[in-house]
Amino acid sequence: MPDITPEVAPFLNGEVAKYEPISEGTNTRRKRKPHIVAVINDMCTGCSGSPACVEYCPVAECMFWVPDPEHEPFGKILVDPLLCIGCKLCTSKGPDGAFLEGCPWDAIDMVPLAEFEAQYGSMPF
Repeated sequence: MPDITPEVAPFLNGEVAKYEPISEGTNTRRKRKPHIVAVINDMCTGCSGSPACVEYCPVAECMFWVPDPEHEPFGKILVDPLLCIGCKLCTSKGPDGAFLEGCPWDAIDMVPLAEFEAQYGSMPF
């Protein structure tokens, strides 16, 4: 069993509550680990409940909204690291197909897998 830290364990154990809006798309299990994974940083505002990043994610239930208990009724977006395929679509498009140079709040970091695993522990496929 890989060394899973407390940050990744809830995803592995299915303990993370995923709220709408939530990404739709393929639910096929990824075949290999990606080279990079999307990580949401502290700049995320959840785009007032209408985040563009979630719409462009091609993986079902990978990106989703969670409430922010410190700032109710607001929330933010999270990325399931076990589902992310590292495609960068969440950082490259905006509403109505407009091209953006990333999230308008700079809230999505594409982190090399080695760096992610060094901080959060080794991930299974």
